[in-house]
Amino acid sequence: MAITIKTEAEIQKMRVAGRLAADVLEMIGPYVVPGVTTGELDKRCHDFIVGTQNAIPAPLNYRGFPRSICTSVNHQVCHGIPGDRQLKKGDIVNIDVTVIKDGYHGDTSQMFYVDEPSVAARRLTEVTYECLLRGIQLVRPGIQLGDIGHAIQSYAESQHYSVVREYCGHGIGKGFHEDPQVLHYGRPGTGVVLEPGMTFTIEPMINQRGAGVKLLPDNWTVVTRDHGLSAQWEHTILVTPTGYEVLTLRSNERI
Repeated sequence: MAITIKTEAEIQKMRVAGRLAADVLEMIGPYVVPGVTTGELDKRCHDFIVGTQNAIPAPLNYRGFPRSICTSVNHQVCHGIPGDRQLKKGDIVNIDVTVIKDGYHGDTSQMFYVDEPSVAARRLTEVTYECLLRGIQLVRPGIQLGDIGHAIQSYAESQHYSVVREYCGHGIGKGFHEDPQVLHYGRPGTGVVLEPGMTFTIEPMINQRGAGVKLLPDNWTVVTRDHGLSAQWEHTILVTPTGYEVLTLRSNERI
């Protein structure tokens, strides 16, 4: 699959999809409380996307995924399936949302604290967000994807964390997952050169201890091998003629 350069009309549709995805995360935040199940969070998001936004939750039935969002708790790295699990005080949870509107995708995820997290969980979450910011702030025409990966990897490792290598960001548009792959590690001056009109996600997964992960028998949920905590944040990014635009920016963010 070749990398697609979006037209102005396509970019406008992606802005709409990105805004809707951000709105889902803003909507669900107050419901992430002790005692709620991940399945209840999924239902609220599904009903909001379908009923209020008149849009489509992209994960539902994507390659057989059974729910409308992903919920990854504590040592779950990504692709957690919502269900009967009750969140408890001190948990951290990533909620990953992708909305399709008028044929285009907006993809974003956010870490949430369930009441008050541990010092270690808060620090990991904050460092992971900083990794995302450092990757985004490099985006502009002419830089290479290896520069972004290197910035994320260097910062994470400087804080004594590790970067998950098996999963990465991706191009996005009409397709949920398009070219290029956006690795969260790498060497400067390597990889695809960015051009205006490219759209892709940056979504670092950072582990508290080792980088090793394994896939659970449900064939979706990925967890850390050593049961250390993991955190992830994600945004959909547009390369502009002079830099970047965060298409999934939430109202409380300044990037």
